[in-house]
Amino acid sequence: MTGDNGRWVRPYGSATEDGFPVSITDAVPGWRHTTLRVAELDPGGRVELDLGDSEAVVVPLRGGCAVTAADSAGRHHEARLAGRPDVFAGPTDVAYVPRGSRLTVCNDGSAPARVALCGARARKRASPPPFRQLAAAEVPVELRGAGTASRLVRNFGVPDVLEADSIIACEVVTPAGNWSSYPPHKHDEERAGAETALEEIYYFEVRAAEGGGTDPVAYQRVYGTPERPLDVLAEVRTGDVVLVPHGWHGPAMAPPGYDLYYLNVMAGPGATRAWLICDDPAHAWVRGTWDQQAVDPRLSNGGYR
Repeated sequence: MTGDNGRWVRPYGSATEDGFPVSITDAVPGWRHTTLRVAELDPGGRVELDLGDSEAVVVPLRGGCAVTAADSAGRHHEARLAGRPDVFAGPTDVAYVPRGSRLTVCNDGSAPARVALCGARARKRASPPPFRQLAAAEVPVELRGAGTASRLVRNFGVPDVLEADSIIACEVVTPAGNWSSYPPHKHDEERAGAETALEEIYYFEVRAAEGGGTDPVAYQRVYGTPERPLDVLAEVRTGDVVLVPHGWHGPAMAPPGYDLYYLNVMAGPGATRAWLICDDPAHAWVRGTWDQQAVDPRLSNGGYR
């Protein structure tokens, strides 16, 4: 085990609370701005959550769900999220829920569902943004990188797409044999126009690309600066979480034979909601090689299945 794995890696089932098999909150020492709760819901099952001073984005991972919210002004909102068969099947519709709301998520379907509740402390704006349902067709899909650094990014919760106070969220699919979150980069300082301070949650799902295998696995690297050391190198499987409080993170590695998905949740203390990163200077040159490489053809149609 690498030095800081015990502090910043949460295997599935090791961080639970109130019936959530995955629960990352400020109960984690040193964790301040973001939360992630994953619910496994049988048909008819439900979870409820008082958001307090946090906002949330509801993301179906498998199956769909019904979302209801009573906001701080007493207004009631409802959304039916159709969801998807699994995280590799394509984008999903999501729901944004403002701070001060009482949130209920119910599996109103006939099959088990898995739903992520992504959260962030929401203190930047005097008034919270409105409740919103974002349709799957409205989610921008970006092909990032090239060659073996090709990956697909679904930008449902970034500033130009979703109005929110603080939360930034997206999901990434990395085909078997490829690297993503690469070159390694960081966002742990407030530097105007260059970098924003954001802590980050990585939630993973992994599958055997050819339908075989009994132990799909991938890997995640996080390392610090001389001033703020950090040392994480983790095997990750479905349901595992890696926390990035600061430092360089990447690559996220999908070994040959295993496709990798991760959900990112970010927020920080700065006055501006922005996702500005800086590459590790030792590896930034890699971006310059992509112009001479093709995007992985498995992603050529903008989707991945």
